[in-house]
Amino acid sequence: MLRRTTQHEVVVWAVLSTPPDEGTLSVFDDQTLLAAIPLSSAQQFRAGKHAWVVLAHLRCAHGFPLDVPLRYDILLDQKPLSEWIPDLLYEGERSPHFVIPSQANHLAHGSCRHPHHQCDDALVTLDDKLANEEMSQWPDMLIMSGDQIYADDVATPMLQRIRALITRLELKNEYFDAAPIAHCRELDTHPDGYLNRTKLLPAQRARYVSLFERLKGRALPIFTSQTTSNHLISFAEHFAMYLLVWSPEAWRITNAASVALNRTLTPQQQSRYQREEQALTEFQHGLPQVRRLFAHLATYMIFDDHDITDDWNITVGWEQAAYQQPFSRRIIGNGLFAYWLCQGWGNDPKQFDPSFIALATASQFGQSGDDPNNSAHDAMIEALLRFEHWHYNVPTTPCVVVLDTRTRRWRSESSMNRPSGLMDWEALMDFQHDLLKHDSAVIVSAAPMFGVKFIEVLQRIAIWLGKPTIVDAENWMAHPGSANTLLSIFRHQRTPTNYVILSGDVHYSFAYDIRIRFRTNSPRLWQITASGFKNNFPEPLLSICEWCDRILFSPRSPFNWLTKRKRMRIDRRDPDTAGPKRLVNASAVGLVTLQPDGSPHTISLLTADGKTIHFPDKKAAKAVEPSIPPLDPNQAD
Repeated sequence: MLRRTTQHEVVVWAVLSTPPDEGTLSVFDDQTLLAAIPLSSAQQFRAGKHAWVVLAHLRCAHGFPLDVPLRYDILLDQKPLSEWIPDLLYEGERSPHFVIPSQANHLAHGSCRHPHHQCDDALVTLDDKLANEEMSQWPDMLIMSGDQIYADDVATPMLQRIRALITRLELKNEYFDAAPIAHCRELDTHPDGYLNRTKLLPAQRARYVSLFERLKGRALPIFTSQTTSNHLISFAEHFAMYLLVWSPEAWRITNAASVALNRTLTPQQQSRYQREEQALTEFQHGLPQVRRLFAHLATYMIFDDHDITDDWNITVGWEQAAYQQPFSRRIIGNGLFAYWLCQGWGNDPKQFDPSFIALATASQFGQSGDDPNNSAHDAMIEALLRFEHWHYNVPTTPCVVVLDTRTRRWRSESSMNRPSGLMDWEALMDFQHDLLKHDSAVIVSAAPMFGVKFIEVLQRIAIWLGKPTIVDAENWMAHPGSANTLLSIFRHQRTPTNYVILSGDVHYSFAYDIRIRFRTNSPRLWQITASGFKNNFPEPLLSICEWCDRILFSPRSPFNWLTKRKRMRIDRRDPDTAGPKRLVNASAVGLVTLQPDGSPHTISLLTADGKTIHFPDKKAAKAVEPSIPPLDPNQAD
């Protein structure tokens, strides 16, 4: 997997089943060797007896050349990539090619890749596009903005594969405290190990619920996902999940049928199992292309909740319950450990200092033996839970600023059960400091900063009822502190002229043009939401929500005055599809091309079935009436 690529560094991430004692990673400009590193000198993490994660960080003395095709190769056992993974290459290639752009003017982005969802994988379609285009037409990078895995929603056949892969690679064992299992190997034989893990997951006594529930003393689950029957638990399970969603080799060396379920399925469970198995078979068939795509496009990632668990850190009450219970704290830490190893590490390796890497090294397989005390593993998890630099920048033009909206939250002071702000004041000040250095910026936020108003109203009602997890009531406007600070940043006189906001999370796609009212020199903002790669929103629910939004929040509706963004003029772009819908409900990859000044030239979706949907500029589309009349009556909305 090609990760961070800049003028000064190239990062390649790989997983090997044999020790990386020999072999070399090299980067070439045509025939000229620019940089090379022995794999034995690269950073390594041993996840199991037959699993080594290698992060090769190459640097070039005079900088890598920009805007020209480069290629890299990995020599193992005196064999190049073309011999040991021939399907990694496009037609006519000897080794994977890539370009480090001087200006990032073509971006591919999206989120939410759910392996057993009943839709096609848009990343496969993006690979088809690259295979049939000149390299000059390729996106400069791929940005994945959350839910790269669904740790809380795992199909039973997938969990069988995960357990089989753990056995095949002999991944590290792990012991648990205050848990119904002593160590992770018990999950293979425990009667609740499949389809009933909700019983294994920790619960708390009801504290922030109704008086009736408190009198009953009913224990409530800490994890609020509605699909916890196969929730991942151990580090090995999370790591194996990443291999299975990215690598066809993980499927080739395992057999789900070799793992017994230890239970008899009901007719309903059997029917669901067959549907999941069929969906996963189709998903598996596309993995060689997904791996090929990752090998050619610089890929950047950031977590959202499902990478760890649904509603991760949604409220203060959720956090207190989850982190004060040792078993749930360990499960969250295991998800974050696997995220660092498979996603976060390659985004910007310099963020992880030698002391952090030393903790990781001490916790790897074989370092401390089969240690029931878990001291090294515990130390690594504590470091991960305290870590505050998951956000990062990519030094392109325009600068890409990737936000962490999960671990530095603005916690509510009025109620334990009100959603936290997605970023606290200090994190938002760091964000503003990054913006002030640039004339334009691409901002990556897992959740849209400006959502569909009617859906946000439903979320506010759920918050008022004390049930924020029912409708996933997390949005930038839900917390007054973070909402007002964010809007103040956009209104600041020294902020960049042009912002492009890329987001995902919601399982539908849309585009907004945004201006600040009553300012002649307003910065220009565009929010482009693409979600998901392999997921969509249930119908007809989305159509009903969109219809209600058009009625209740029509351009001249007085309800617009009640929103926090009343001083922002938001124009919804119309997709070039039949009918009045502005929300596109299809699995897709977002594609954005930028002008030299950082403003969008084109905004489009490449759907999983190969169609291209454009969101044309508002000047070319039908004029939209202003939500609240601007100061100048002649000003177009």
